[in-house]
Amino acid sequence: MWIYILIFFLTSSWATAQGTTNSNIIVNTTTSPVKVYVNRKEVFNLGSDSRLICSNTTQTKAIFVIWEIELKHKACKISFSHEGHDVDSCNDGKSIQNSTGLSFLHIPNFSVNDVGTYRCEAAYTGGNENYNISVGVTAPPAVSAWLERRGNKMVAVCRAERGIPAANISWSLTGNYSMKQQNDPDGVVTVESQLEVPEDIDPENLTCIVRHQLWEREKTFTPRFRGLPIWYFIPIFGIIFILVAGFSIYALKKIILLRKCQTDTSSKSPPQAEDVEEVEPYASYVQRVNSIYN
Repeated sequence: MWIYILIFFLTSSWATAQGTTNSNIIVNTTTSPVKVYVNRKEVFNLGSDSRLICSNTTQTKAIFVIWEIELKHKACKISFSHEGHDVDSCNDGKSIQNSTGLSFLHIPNFSVNDVGTYRCEAAYTGGNENYNISVGVTAPPAVSAWLERRGNKMVAVCRAERGIPAANISWSLTGNYSMKQQNDPDGVVTVESQLEVPEDIDPENLTCIVRHQLWEREKTFTPRFRGLPIWYFIPIFGIIFILVAGFSIYALKKIILLRKCQTDTSSKSPPQAEDVEEVEPYASYVQRVNSIYN
């Protein structure tokens, strides 16, 4: 064994000394193009002007950028190339723009109709990048809280309207409560919670707690009566009724007394004088007759 090793070593040393090379050894000095495949998620606020970045490669190095978009109601494509072969089959305001050489897809006034899958391919010298981006929308809810009377019960209501996703509502105390959710056709969600307030609880100490994805912290709301409750007005209605009734009785008595006075005055009036026009013609006639006989 050692003899074979020694012979191999001597043979190799002699070949090196003669300056020969092994022609079967090939060194690959070329490198293959870089390919990148990325899946990610993006969420934008409802009504915002949004940017989707496909690649960190500057536009001056990009050969072409292609956006293939799949939405709920349609599929379309927007592309850019240095050769000027630009395409836009979306025709809804979306456009490929750049800022300091960085290419991005601009989506104005983001709505629920822009939610979908955005596939981007960016090719540049030495590489190719492919992104599959799942795009969603979010919107903060409008919250209102109030108290109302339902028979002998007091009910607290807390409502978070038109939020994406749905808000979470809880109360500062445990009790008999109900929850309902309404999904509108435009994708927004309204959540309402109703709590029956126990009689031994001061409503001033009651709060509803609302949590939402957009808020860093939960928010608390104290329910109040909308205006004044109807039972606040019962004493006022009673006073008004008494005043109106008293005034009506007083006015009726005045009318009766006035009519009685008019009746008494007409019964005590003096007799009317005889009509002078009927007496004077007869007296003149008697005077004429006497003058004839005389």
